[in-house]
Amino acid sequence: MLKQDMEDRSGILYINKESLDFEFISDYKDLNRYVNKFFKGMKGKKYLFVDEIQEIDEWEKAITSLFSKGNIDIYVTGSNAHLLSSEIATLISGRFIEFPVYTLSFEEFLLFRNDKKEDIETEFLNYMKFGGFPAIHHFDFTEEVIYQYINSLYSTILLKDVIKRNNVRNVHLLEKITLYIFDNVGNIFSAKKVSDFIKSQKMKVSIETVQNYISYLLSTFAVHKTSRYDIRGKRLLALHEKYYIGDSSLKYALLGYKETAISGMLENIVFLELKRRGFNIHVGKYDNKAIDFIAEKENKKIYIQVAYLLASPETIEREFSPLGRIKDNHPKYVVSMDKIVGYDAAGIQQINLIDFLLNNE
Repeated sequence: MLKQDMEDRSGILYINKESLDFEFISDYKDLNRYVNKFFKGMKGKKYLFVDEIQEIDEWEKAITSLFSKGNIDIYVTGSNAHLLSSEIATLISGRFIEFPVYTLSFEEFLLFRNDKKEDIETEFLNYMKFGGFPAIHHFDFTEEVIYQYINSLYSTILLKDVIKRNNVRNVHLLEKITLYIFDNVGNIFSAKKVSDFIKSQKMKVSIETVQNYISYLLSTFAVHKTSRYDIRGKRLLALHEKYYIGDSSLKYALLGYKETAISGMLENIVFLELKRRGFNIHVGKYDNKAIDFIAEKENKKIYIQVAYLLASPETIEREFSPLGRIKDNHPKYVVSMDKIVGYDAAGIQQINLIDFLLNNE
């Protein structure tokens, strides 16, 4: 899109490391040599685009050198969290702007559906089951076809980005840990709990190995982690994080669709929406009560509870009472699939989940 918007196309070099045409660029020396040769003697604006730059060893050295010349605008993409590791950040610190890219939001999903859209509730169910990977809109919109594609993505993430990059030897163990995380979206657990579960499956594993394998998954963005924050004590808690999936379709493609697990996946959708909107997110704790999300951005803070339906007094009490204990003046929301919404006596606002996703404010 950036390339298409540029008036002068002559000064553009686009390197796509997923193409065999650029297989010869394997390290920073190759990259620096090729770029300098391409732009040699060229006048006017120069633009360098490198897609999947993490495939180039020590790429940051070449980018730093090219940037120092002062006459090239540089754009790079990567699908690995180590792209901005401490070493890289030291070399290019203060000289880059990062744009995190997630799978499609519900609003974007509807744009892709275009004239194929059904009623809004049906489309939301489609979004929850099929997720936000853009390519699914090129296929037949059926579970069999879409989940076959999602499974191929999952295999690529595990085989290419995790197993190969980290020299994982016990692939079966990695798959077990991955499926455990997918099956426990929105639940608080520790590496020890995962380790205990794996051991119950008659497999040997240490807590350290579990922690390492989880860190590998986090680096691919297939899984996200958020820490707990003690609201009363005003401190981050070191144990028992929550994990969310980079796209809801990954869970359903591997484990099947279960309506009984819908609450956790609604939570997952809200988590990703908050991430898209640039919020830093923690899981809240107030005494023995849980708050699903504390979301902060710049000078803004909001508290959010996520529920499927507020169908009973017990559910209403469970969702509203933790927020009622928080005595600051920051906005507090209960987000659910209920169509009748409003405010309670404490000023906590109930919002329909679909309205929440489509409201840009």
